Amino acid sequence: MSSEDEIKVDKWDGSAVKNSLDDAVKEVLLSKYKYGESHWLMDCRLFICTVAVGLAGLAIVWDYLHPFPLSRPILIFCVVSYFVLMGILTLYTTYVEKNVFLVAVQKDPSGMDPDSKWEVSSTMKRFDDSYTLSIRYVEGASARQRQASVTRTVAAFFDENGVLVRDCLQPVVTKLHNSLLAGKKDK
Repeated sequence: MSSEDEIKVDKWDGSAVKNSLDDAVKEVLLSKYKYGESHWLMDCRLFICTVAVGLAGLAIVWDYLHPFPLSRPILIFCVVSYFVLMGILTLYTTYVEKNVFLVAVQKDPSGMDPDSKWEVSSTMKRFDDSYTLSIRYVEGASARQRQASVTRTVAAFFDENGVLVRDCLQPVVTKLHNSLLAGKKDK
């Protein structure tokens, strides 16, 4: 591994630590197992945000073309719609995304059955050094779901300088992945 592939973070920045671990897990699953990545979760979030920003832009343009007393109904509609869409976005990220940072698609070798899906999520509480990685496997043909998770301290994956040690992370991800393929549940 070259020095430009090295991931170095501030060990005391929990968000940076979690994001670097998420990126490394994503890299392991996509490169080692050659899965395709599905972007539908992010696309839905971007669509909601685009509509909200479009309504805000419409309000600005409409108010410019028709000064305030005439633009009042359009401004009210755009402002209310923007806040409703932000509420929908909050509900979407809370109940649909659920900290999922990767949706990987495993193509069926024969091409006859539906593809299998891997949803990878993680959590790391504020001011806590425990990183919980969860993988949910949805088998394509039977639609059976299996889920496994593992919790480790972030010190198991970073050295004292804040450099991510991928050789420590890859076996954990591989073991979790293989346990789901074998049908076992690890907690």
